[in-house]
Amino acid sequence: MARQPEGKPTAKFSSDDSALIRELALLLDETSLTEIEIERAGLRVRVARNISIAAGVSAALPAAAPVAAAAAPSAAAAVADLSKHPGVVPSPMVGTAYWAPEPGAKPFIEVGSKVSAGQTLLIIEAMKTMNQIPSPRAGTVTQILVDDGQPVEFGEPLVIIE
Repeated sequence: MARQPEGKPTAKFSSDDSALIRELALLLDETSLTEIEIERAGLRVRVARNISIAAGVSAALPAAAPVAAAAAPSAAAAVADLSKHPGVVPSPMVGTAYWAPEPGAKPFIEVGSKVSAGQTLLIIEAMKTMNQIPSPRAGTVTQILVDDGQPVEFGEPLVIIE
């Protein structure tokens, strides 16, 4: 909890407030948001989480890791280059990408798979709905750019088909 300024009374949280905070934290996980703030009946609650940079460096870490900080721009440049690839399949939504229709099942595609237009490449779960992502063209899968169970953003490169 945040520290109250001196001289101001500290509010005690009720069990309803604790339940609200838990709900907001779950909503963060389900929606891949990084911060939610709500004000109700004079009580303001802000729930936030740390996010990771593509190179795996926590955003909350100080800049005392020059090697990791130098790797972040090159990783971002690599993602930017892939987004311009003519065979890229971008994410049409924010959600969580899954390679298979259910845990333990055979993945829809693998590197080297031949795919036809309209064939399911992977699933993106968004707001508890499983959305099949179809191949926009026929070709061969040369790269799968997301991990199974990885959160994805709108426009993020998912697969390269050549």
